[in-house]
Amino acid sequence: MDLMRAAVLAEPGRPVEIEEIPIPSPKRGEILIRVEACGVCHTDLHVMKGDVAFPTPCVLGHEVAGEVLELGDDVGQVEVGDRIVTSFIMPCGTCRYCGEGRDDLCETFFAMNRLNGTLYDGTSRLTRPDGSKLAMYSMAGLAEYAVTPATAAFRRAADAGATESAILGCAFFTAYGAVRHRGQVVAGERVAVIGTGGVGSGIVQFAAAFGASQVIAVDVASDKLSHARDNGASDTVDASMTDPVEAVRELSDGGVDVAFEAIGLPQTFVQGTEMVRDGGRFVAVGIGAKGAQAPIEITRIVRRAITVMGSYGGRVRRDMPQVVRMAELGRIRPAATVTRTFSLEQTAEAYDLLEHGEIRGRAVIAM
Repeated sequence: MDLMRAAVLAEPGRPVEIEEIPIPSPKRGEILIRVEACGVCHTDLHVMKGDVAFPTPCVLGHEVAGEVLELGDDVGQVEVGDRIVTSFIMPCGTCRYCGEGRDDLCETFFAMNRLNGTLYDGTSRLTRPDGSKLAMYSMAGLAEYAVTPATAAFRRAADAGATESAILGCAFFTAYGAVRHRGQVVAGERVAVIGTGGVGSGIVQFAAAFGASQVIAVDVASDKLSHARDNGASDTVDASMTDPVEAVRELSDGGVDVAFEAIGLPQTFVQGTEMVRDGGRFVAVGIGAKGAQAPIEITRIVRRAITVMGSYGGRVRRDMPQVVRMAELGRIRPAATVTRTFSLEQTAEAYDLLEHGEIRGRAVIAM
């Protein structure tokens, strides 16, 4: 039995531990990837803490860059040897939403992977050496090898490094979906971004790339706000020092056209709805703890025609090639978002630092 190293979460509330487990094999419509890099995402941290329900034991990691090593049957999108990035949403391609071009809402992905930790035949590709199941969060990229449906794999440029490319598949893919489809930011509009971590940094960059005349970054950490300026923010608001709603409304002459919330806290959710001008749009992007609710003022939403919407990701098969292309052209700079790299053995340390707010932008596990 050929083994690989993987960061295994035995149960919520415990740090991940490096174990040796069998290298998985792809089935029909799937590929095997040699993982070169995997992003350190807050959504994984939610699972680790038990804020988001997911089966354990499991292997997390859903922001991957790597090399295609093996193809299952009926794979035509990529070839062995291709350097690729993966989207965290792995569309089945056959459900009603995938058929409508809304594979960001893929029913199969949510029902089988996000609820049960399996791929689409109802089984996981991962086990321990004794044969006991390990659940997979997306493609389970915190490991030396990973299996994913080929629908989630996209070629990257030959000169694109794995470390910065990995974060295209979640941080920047999520940001693109929020800015392009839900926020529908157009040239000249004013934008606020609450939370300037990996996804927030991506939103700042895409808003600027799409022509926003003002991008106001809001956070409670001065180093993260400085990083946001480096990523294209025109203004910053330190929410630990001032009322962020008043500050944003003053900077934007009465309110922004679009506010994005990339944290997932009730307080910042409400603040986002209050930052927009009359007729403006509020886009919730951050994942909250299970059952979290936000008390927004109904009458203002109704009278002032405020649009409140959620955005989970982009539309995989259409948007990921655009995200990769924008990175190749320099319209976005994922390398500017990556501020720390860790080895696989340091995975627990990386997520501990993330939990304590000590990661600017995005950290990446480099294999």
